[in-house]
Amino acid sequence: MSTEATTMPTQWEAYQQQRCLCPSVGLTLDLSRMTTDDEFVAKVRGLIGDAYDQMDAIERGEQINTTEDRAVGHYWLRNTDVLPDSLADLRDEINNNRAAIKSFADDVRASGEFDHVLMIGIGGSALGPQFISEALGKADDPVTFHYLDNTDPDGFARTLRRGKGVRDRTLVVVISKSGTTPETWNGMQEALMLWPDKASFLRQAVAITGLGINDKGEPESRYIREFAPIEATDDRPAWRAVFPLWDWVGGRTSITAAVGLVPMALQGLDIDAFLEGAAEMDELTRRRDDLSDGVPNDQRNPAARLAAAWYGATEGKGRKAMVVLPYKDRLALFAKYLQQLVMESLGKAESRDGADVHQGLTVYGNKGSTDQHAYVQQLRDGKNDFFATFVTVKCDYAEPPAHEVGTVDDGHTSGDFLRGFYLGTRDALSGAGRQSLTIELEELNARTIGALIALYERAVGYYASFVNVNAYDQPGVEAGKKAAKGVLNLKSSALDVLRASGEAMTLDQIADRLLSLEPRPQGLPDEPHETLYHVLEYLAANGRGLTIDGDGYRAVGD
Repeated sequence: MSTEATTMPTQWEAYQQQRCLCPSVGLTLDLSRMTTDDEFVAKVRGLIGDAYDQMDAIERGEQINTTEDRAVGHYWLRNTDVLPDSLADLRDEINNNRAAIKSFADDVRASGEFDHVLMIGIGGSALGPQFISEALGKADDPVTFHYLDNTDPDGFARTLRRGKGVRDRTLVVVISKSGTTPETWNGMQEALMLWPDKASFLRQAVAITGLGINDKGEPESRYIREFAPIEATDDRPAWRAVFPLWDWVGGRTSITAAVGLVPMALQGLDIDAFLEGAAEMDELTRRRDDLSDGVPNDQRNPAARLAAAWYGATEGKGRKAMVVLPYKDRLALFAKYLQQLVMESLGKAESRDGADVHQGLTVYGNKGSTDQHAYVQQLRDGKNDFFATFVTVKCDYAEPPAHEVGTVDDGHTSGDFLRGFYLGTRDALSGAGRQSLTIELEELNARTIGALIALYERAVGYYASFVNVNAYDQPGVEAGKKAAKGVLNLKSSALDVLRASGEAMTLDQIADRLLSLEPRPQGLPDEPHETLYHVLEYLAANGRGLTIDGDGYRAVGD
């Protein structure tokens, strides 16, 4: 990865020198347009041994996620043979779960009962399934997918309005480890309103959730504890099926768990090939490559070298963004998927030692060649504050085309143009001194997509080790959830004050009354006025318990 001090190699020579070839999974990583110097190479080589050691510790089952006191075990999901002896009992559990998913999906497809699937999730529980479905779906897929992945009432209404006519042919899949995720719980409650009763809904509903037991001997998941049991009782109907989401699987790395496998199997996709591709990439990315130029192209560790390239481009401080440009419509959601995987993993205020570091790696992007008519202009001629990641596929078609393929202009096919735009854009960026790397897949199928996901999962882990942050917790997300709960408490308390008053009250009067309450409402800030204003205006705009009365607000209804 070093730059020659004397004669610079030609671009062809650089390409031959800086490739990582992964023929077993049909993937090539080209780093020839990422510039590094000897000082950088020496620094990364000093860090790489620790990164390998940390990855070994993860796969041994150590509680590497120290802030949440959890192991990190998504690598075990695609190859149970790598499970440590201390966790050997998980081997049958994981394999049996995979077999149960396949059997369930086979039965559903064979029954002909459902041709629509409503997925209710958030974050990794939504982005992963959506990405896979778009990347690998075919025209004759047995089911059509719909998603509730927010808590936007209008978004709920629009999706559910479209699904109302196919309600009886829709299987609902609800995903949340704890069952307490507000967006997912709200989506389930809104969807429930389409059915005449809970029992009817549950006959068509699947839960993917945690199956642990809390200190009170109750199910940890709210889905099981409050909504419906796994097995029916005399007075409680059960879920049609329940699949586990283990504590040691994080949301953003859950795509090779039931989160990704259940919708894949329902869609008729090859989950075995998907897992095999991920497992094979895991093998390639365990290699202890020292990043020197003397390592043969097909014996290099692509994840270590990818992470090292990020480190070099950003100086290990996140000083440049990663612009993801997949030149394939089917991969349009890849940038969104990577936003969560990379940014939630690496965007941390503190190091693993508690030092103030404010690390991160910004990801944005859409697809080529669409963005040659959008922000590529700035990438070429504007601020040099990014490096580009091109993702290409050699084979034009993931399924046979519906028409006889021919040329579209001057003897060129549509694919010729797409390849030309990719190569031309890459050269234009290089000519302006902009760095880029390319990941090329031989073809787009379940195996190569599994490998692509595993490559980035491992690269994120290595980069996190380089910059000494915990890639597997999400304190910022938890802080946002806590703050949102405080806003909801403020709303309820303000309505209580207005109802008790029976009179119109100004914003200042409501705030003063709230601040004088004993005990003070949970989460109430010392200066609540601005948040209170936005909450009250929202409620008034939607006719939700109050109306604007002159300069104040008045409670109405119950």
